[in-house]
Amino acid sequence: MTDTESLVVQIIVGIIVLIVVIFVIVTLARAIRIVPQARAGVVERLGRYHKTLTPGLNILVPFVDRLRPLLDMREQVVSFPPQPVITEDNLVVSIDTVVYFQVTDARAASYEIANYLGAVEQLTTTTLRNVVGGLNLEQALTGRDSINSQLRVVLDEATGKWGIRVSRVELKSIDPPASIIDSMEKQMRAERDRRALILTAEGTKQSAILTAEGNRQAAILNAEGSARAAVLVAEGEAKAIETVFTAIHEGNPDNLLLAYQYLQTLPKIAEGASNKLWFIPSELSEALRGIGEGFASMGKRPPGTPSAKKSYADLDRIAAETADLPTETPIDKLIDTPVEKLIDTPPAEPTTPPDAPAPGDA
Repeated sequence: MTDTESLVVQIIVGIIVLIVVIFVIVTLARAIRIVPQARAGVVERLGRYHKTLTPGLNILVPFVDRLRPLLDMREQVVSFPPQPVITEDNLVVSIDTVVYFQVTDARAASYEIANYLGAVEQLTTTTLRNVVGGLNLEQALTGRDSINSQLRVVLDEATGKWGIRVSRVELKSIDPPASIIDSMEKQMRAERDRRALILTAEGTKQSAILTAEGNRQAAILNAEGSARAAVLVAEGEAKAIETVFTAIHEGNPDNLLLAYQYLQTLPKIAEGASNKLWFIPSELSEALRGIGEGFASMGKRPPGTPSAKKSYADLDRIAAETADLPTETPIDKLIDTPVEKLIDTPPAEPTTPPDAPAPGDA
């Protein structure tokens, strides 16, 4: 065998060995499969379902068994695009939904439905329109929990045979038309203004009530204080009068002192710049007579003394002259004439008869 033939044989052998190695590698690759955690794979043998691979190392029959794409067994969150929905009051709102679901049966998810994700989306849209279509806008905006519960029940029941469990359905947003939003803002603004006015009125009312209560309490306290003050003043005046009364009675005043005090009080009647006339009381002559009798008793001497006669004569003359004064006498004339001057003025003529005995001779 020539060198050329040997080289050809070697090349052919090498190619055969390489093919065998590649075949072995491919066979091993198709026979050994490692499934990650939270994944599942469906194995078909000769085109028919054979088994479901679990996480870990799995052995397949090469060229006989075929592994379908692995399925994610974890809970998945899918946000669907906004869907236009007509409410019961004929308003079109745009609603975004979020669905939480989990594949529980890989075989059912592979053979019961062609595209379970698209099926969940379409089923969510149709169910949402059925539920929201029986509600008005206000109920749709305020009843999200009820809508979520109804959607979850319907979706979970429909997707159960697909090997899918729907755990939650949430409405991410409900967007009414712009005109409806503007009307709602105006309504809410009017409602807030109404509540503000009510709160302001209640505050004003409460303030007025508290002010009135405070004024009432202040008036009551002022009245009680005034009454107490009046009582104290009256008690003080009563005590002062009682003290003066006791002092007067203990001092045993005579007519002279009383008449003199009476005459001292008379000028106070004329106090004031507008007083031009002084109305003389009718008791003035009696007061002067009492003063005269007092001086006569104080200056009493033995009978026949001219001093005693003069005193009686002078007092009688003063009383007579005072009694003859008109009722409207200028005040300056009477005030400027002291009692001592009137007493010391010599009489015009004796007031006692010539044959009558003097008061001191009795």
